[in-house]
Amino acid sequence: MNYKIASLNDHNDQGQIDRLPFSIRILLENVLRNHDGFAITDEHIATLKDWDAKGTTKEIPNKPSRVLMQDFTGVPAVVDVASIRAEVIRKGKDGSKINPAIPVDLVVDHSVQVDFYGTSYAYEKNVAYEYNRNKERYQLLKWGQKAFDNFSVVPPGMGICHQVNLEYLAKGVVLRDGWAFPDTLVGTDSHTPMVNGIGVIGWGVGGIEAEAAILGQPIYFTCPQVIGLKLMGELPEGTTATDMVLTITELLRSYGVVGKFVEVFGDGLDHLTVTDRATISNMSPEFGCTVTYFPIDDQTTDYMKRTNRTDDEIQLVKEYCKANKLWRTGKENITYTDVVELDLSSIQPTVSGPKRPQDKILVKDLKSKFGHLLENEFNRKYIDRYERKESAWLSEGGSGSAFTWSEAHHEEGVVVESNVLKSVKIKKDNQEFTLSDGSIVIAAITSCTNTSNPTVMIGAGLVARKAIEKGLDVKPWVKTSLAPGSKVVTEYLDRAGLLQDLEALKFHVVGYGCTSCIGNSGPLPPHIDEAVTKGKLVVSSVLSGNRNFEARVHPKVKMNFLASPMLVVVYALAGRSDINLFEEAVGYDPNGEPVYMKDIWPSQKEINDIMNTCLKPQDFADAYGVIYDGEEQWQNLQAPLGTNYEWSPESTYIKEAPFFQNISKEVALGQDIVDARVLLKLGDSVTTDHISPAGSFASDSPAGKYLIENGVERPMFNSYGSRRGNHEVMMRGTFANVRIKNQLVNREGGFTNYLPDNTEMTVFDAAMKYIENHTPLIVLAGKEYGSGSSRDWAAKGTTLLGIKAVIAESYERIHRSNLVGMGVLPLEYQVGQSAASLGLDGSEHFTIKGISQGLELGKLLPVTARKSNGDVISFEVQCRLDSNIEIEYYLNGGILHYVLRQFLKNN
Repeated sequence: MNYKIASLNDHNDQGQIDRLPFSIRILLENVLRNHDGFAITDEHIATLKDWDAKGTTKEIPNKPSRVLMQDFTGVPAVVDVASIRAEVIRKGKDGSKINPAIPVDLVVDHSVQVDFYGTSYAYEKNVAYEYNRNKERYQLLKWGQKAFDNFSVVPPGMGICHQVNLEYLAKGVVLRDGWAFPDTLVGTDSHTPMVNGIGVIGWGVGGIEAEAAILGQPIYFTCPQVIGLKLMGELPEGTTATDMVLTITELLRSYGVVGKFVEVFGDGLDHLTVTDRATISNMSPEFGCTVTYFPIDDQTTDYMKRTNRTDDEIQLVKEYCKANKLWRTGKENITYTDVVELDLSSIQPTVSGPKRPQDKILVKDLKSKFGHLLENEFNRKYIDRYERKESAWLSEGGSGSAFTWSEAHHEEGVVVESNVLKSVKIKKDNQEFTLSDGSIVIAAITSCTNTSNPTVMIGAGLVARKAIEKGLDVKPWVKTSLAPGSKVVTEYLDRAGLLQDLEALKFHVVGYGCTSCIGNSGPLPPHIDEAVTKGKLVVSSVLSGNRNFEARVHPKVKMNFLASPMLVVVYALAGRSDINLFEEAVGYDPNGEPVYMKDIWPSQKEINDIMNTCLKPQDFADAYGVIYDGEEQWQNLQAPLGTNYEWSPESTYIKEAPFFQNISKEVALGQDIVDARVLLKLGDSVTTDHISPAGSFASDSPAGKYLIENGVERPMFNSYGSRRGNHEVMMRGTFANVRIKNQLVNREGGFTNYLPDNTEMTVFDAAMKYIENHTPLIVLAGKEYGSGSSRDWAAKGTTLLGIKAVIAESYERIHRSNLVGMGVLPLEYQVGQSAASLGLDGSEHFTIKGISQGLELGKLLPVTARKSNGDVISFEVQCRLDSNIEIEYYLNGGILHYVLRQFLKNN
């Protein structure tokens, strides 16, 4: 093959390239190839060539070769680009020139919801509901596929974006315009780093940054430190890649890798397949790092062959990487910022929960830990279920409440001693069972984290097969689901006969999407929902996903545990989370004999034997040969035509974004923030799940009231994620999470104190009153503000509520960047300071100066907080605009405003 390359060898005169981490080499290649002396300069090259392992404040640019989107973040991105095009047309310019400058793949995977489960028709009916709920959104995407150049849509029902990326989209090395270069990307989902497992540099950004990249802007960020993760040995029999990644999550989150790169090395890599590696890389946001990179080696190309990449593609990867210092031999002598070590042979079966991925619990310890969690988190004394007394009966039929409470109890739904573990007896369909604190009501094999890995998926099927042979069944109160990340999974499971075994335990395919992992678990069965609600039960879910934040999986499920697909099946059989699976029986066979986990757990040889006979490259050819065609519903979907999107004023799904309408040609000068009030005062680890609208919402919420006023009935509300193309819904749902704890009020949920009147109301209603009175707003927060998923609406909603700045102790990388991208100023207390140490209670009037005098990197801004009695607290905060281009973005009101003004100026 003949092609040009940006040679790293040409810059290795003193051997400095040989000492660079592979991930830094790829960033260096990017600036060498895209060097233009303006946006990408000699200084950027020097920063990477002479990379400082201990860290630097210098910024570097990156121009990814492509962008990956899922539909929750992709729809608002398409809305934004279409809105920019609309504004360009209004200003008399050629709107057809507004197109993606690089390839964009949008995979529709976030909209399927588990309304139906446990039956052969579950998939078909869930898809029908999906199209019924999301018709307008899908019409927009189908319009975009025709209206925009460089824009492809993978229709619903084809797979999860990260698994599709790993199995199909990722090339390793790209050939374009006569150049060969590393395949790199950014994605509008925080789990984009999953593709690091196949040797591709990619990370999650907010939709705002991604849209700028789509429109040709480099992404600027501080040159990262790189932590080396040294893996040694191999996993012992009986453990899984999931156990490994949950262990690594705890290890790296404890060490502290926020904002850093992690690069994996050591002899342990020789025993890890690409799918094992991708399981680790997928969880990068749970560690807090930007990427978890696995260099390209023989395992990489072996996986490419197994997944039906062409011989030419594989040969290009080998040839290019070996010629340009990007091939791992295992003999490198690389300098890292620091090294963290893990012996894989020490890994034990693990879960994480009940509300953070880094809260690792060994399976053998879950029962004992459960009691502590129940007492510490929910103020209930744990009693072993063999000793507890039942608190109430739930009977089916009749009008009104389905509960008939025991006469021994004086308060409906609550036992006399309110701090004692609760349980409810249910009688339904000739079945009687007890639902208690700790009962598992959702068991979901879901998420690209694990469904991309045939080892654990085949393992789950074998657990199901062995359980059936032992006469076991899933407990009747467990809602089961199987949501594979691609159709390849069902193909090999079916070929092995394991799909039928899973279905026998009611793990039927419910859809090819993210489902439970993003809150699309669907409703609980009515009798279970009522028991949980009226009995005030602390029930559990177990899922093979990557996120278990509060209220994420289901708003009524307060304990959520991440586990391997194999353990998901086992816990579904047990029906409860307060169990020691190494000592207690999972269940009993028809003869009353106990069955233990060890009796139904397959050996690694059994798993490997099936993998070797049932997983075929042709499966990938068949699944991905029609990836863009979609099923019949997509093919029959009617979509608008034309350059300018036809906005419907009646639509409750899609509205033109308000950010760009009638934009001025010139940039206003920065203004100080004077006499601002605090809309929310928050603690540590407030995630984007707390900030951004996600999941379902109630009729009496501001978003629910808006929809009802616009003629939408409650069953058709859909989720916040599905309505991300409508700013009216999304701004009403910002800071509306049922578990958010605003310290200005004495209750959970999206409420605040409207300070002028000292009146409690919803955050949205208060914000609108403040805007009406021309009062600027700020948010006070603690550590790790904005951790979690890359949610653009966490920043968009913030700005639409009139919030001008956030003062926090520290930020998660993506959300800080997104705040800047929407014109919200991120400020940071100086080290050792916080709202508590300064005596701030959130009732003060805040004035932040120094903005109008000009901003610069690391500038300290003076703040005065005036209390109602006249006392003043003065302190300084650091301006967290981390690059010169971020200062420009902020002054423009956001990154897309900057791009639009540049286009209008140059065309």
